[in-house]
Amino acid sequence: MTDNNRNEYYRSLDINEIEMMERHGCTADDWTRVTVADGFDADFVANVRFCGDVTIGENYKLIEVEEGFMRHSGIYNATLRNTNIGDNCLIENIGAYINNCNIGDDCYICNVGLITTTDGATFGQGITIAVLNEAGRGNIVLYDNLSAQMAAAMVRWERDNHNFFDTIKGMTIEYGEQARPKQTTIGFGAKIINTKELVNISVGDDCEINGAARLADCTLAGQQQASIYIGNDCIIENCIVQPGASITDGAKVTNSLIGEACHVGRGFSAESTVAFANSYLDNGEACANFCGPFTVSHHKATLLIGTMLSFYNAGSATNYSNHAYKMGPIHYGTLARGCKTASGAHVLLPANIGDFSMIMGKITGHPNTNALPFSYIIANGNDTFIVPARNIATMGTWRDIGKWDKRDQRPAEGRIAAMTTDWLNPVTMQRVCDGRQLLINMKEQGNTDNRGNYNYSGCLITPKALNRGIQLYDMLIRMAMGRGTDIYGDLVPHTVTGMETWMDLGGMALPASCLENLENAIANGSISNIADAEKMLANYADHYDDYKWAWTYRTILNYHQWDSMTNDDAQRVSNEGKEATATWKQLIREDAQKEWAMGDVDEETYNKHRRDIK
Repeated sequence: MTDNNRNEYYRSLDINEIEMMERHGCTADDWTRVTVADGFDADFVANVRFCGDVTIGENYKLIEVEEGFMRHSGIYNATLRNTNIGDNCLIENIGAYINNCNIGDDCYICNVGLITTTDGATFGQGITIAVLNEAGRGNIVLYDNLSAQMAAAMVRWERDNHNFFDTIKGMTIEYGEQARPKQTTIGFGAKIINTKELVNISVGDDCEINGAARLADCTLAGQQQASIYIGNDCIIENCIVQPGASITDGAKVTNSLIGEACHVGRGFSAESTVAFANSYLDNGEACANFCGPFTVSHHKATLLIGTMLSFYNAGSATNYSNHAYKMGPIHYGTLARGCKTASGAHVLLPANIGDFSMIMGKITGHPNTNALPFSYIIANGNDTFIVPARNIATMGTWRDIGKWDKRDQRPAEGRIAAMTTDWLNPVTMQRVCDGRQLLINMKEQGNTDNRGNYNYSGCLITPKALNRGIQLYDMLIRMAMGRGTDIYGDLVPHTVTGMETWMDLGGMALPASCLENLENAIANGSISNIADAEKMLANYADHYDDYKWAWTYRTILNYHQWDSMTNDDAQRVSNEGKEATATWKQLIREDAQKEWAMGDVDEETYNKHRRDIK
């Protein structure tokens, strides 16, 4: 029942109800301050201490406390102070008390030590944390609907334009102040059992907290179609948890956001970290880390610190060092979308790694390989070698690019993060184009060391790897251009937006001008609140296909040095794209054959993968 008609819905206790509850061991500071709904039955209230203003809804129904196990609603063995209880709740065995709390309908709360609201409660809304630069000033303001894109934009704005970031921060804090409830709130159908301490929390509909140690100043923004689960021994403080997420098995999460359909468990520790859309974090640790969509870390002794990631997979014992020398934990880096680290990989930050690259060994030279995506980056003694484009033609990349859409656990409607799962997106492909030209230039210049290797960003590239890299990049460019003509068809784009530079914003590919448009809209006052800013970013995602075709069209003209494209030209691009795709798939089959030849892959698995490569 809403607060607006609470006074009409509730009535005072009658003398018979008071007498019955007193016979059941109930007491009250003032019975006149206890009000109930017409469907209230005093027979289902026992050993309850009432303090201050307490309202109780109907309690005539059975509720399901476990699958197939129904119990009658009621209140037993509890102290309640200034608390509103919805219809048909079962509340029992409260060790200390429930204080300053709104409890929705059909809730089950059992064996809980303490639920309360204190002065200055934030519920995690509007707090500022520092990611990447662990010792820096805060650069992300948390709120329940924070998208990966807005979080990434905040990081850029704080780095490049402090005054503009302060404007965004003010808008976000204002939103947080409006969004946070006045007191602890537990939504419809929530289940809270065997939990020690809940202080200043907002719990969404159908969420479950089972065996947690402590939650303080948190918003669990669950929904009926995307509930949240908090499991045993977890400690969660100053956090936002978005729909569909789970935090389990002793995880410790502080000053962080755990995004839609994310999982954090098995003792994982996260501090000043954001994790978005389907990220999966077990066993290890994250600090000051930006975990974009589909960031995965399964293993113990894995430390994610000071890095911006998306569509990333961490090998066991992966470690990032943000102490370069003596100035503190201030260094950070970016692993662009789709990167992986092998077991035992160690990267000394700062470092910037290109899309879909694989890192092996201890990388100490602070490389910047953004212009060489799909590379193997391999430490060998004191040297670091780059094998450009090698990861284009691997079975691992094939599997990765096909899994993200299938593994998106979020409901189809109401998604917060607007991620781009297209692996041939313009951000990645622009870097592929740059990488091809870079390698061509290096080959033409012929500047090699005394061992015959090329040097790039402190790393070595062998002549064989360079030549093969040019071939693989060219193959991928032809694939992307051919797919563009096949999918979009029109000879001329409908928009010029997209022909310019693109950027990756928290796992979403978009033209850089789109972010500039948002900045201008905020600066001139046409957008004055953070919710409208989020909508503007989401709207750009809806136009991705148009923008991508504009980029692809421009790339086709540049690649072939054409002024325009005729129907015959488009057919040529399409045919070359099909040839390149066939070559790529053959390389993937050959890579699968190598793994099959190792002898421990069963035939059914091998044949399935070969069938998938159509």
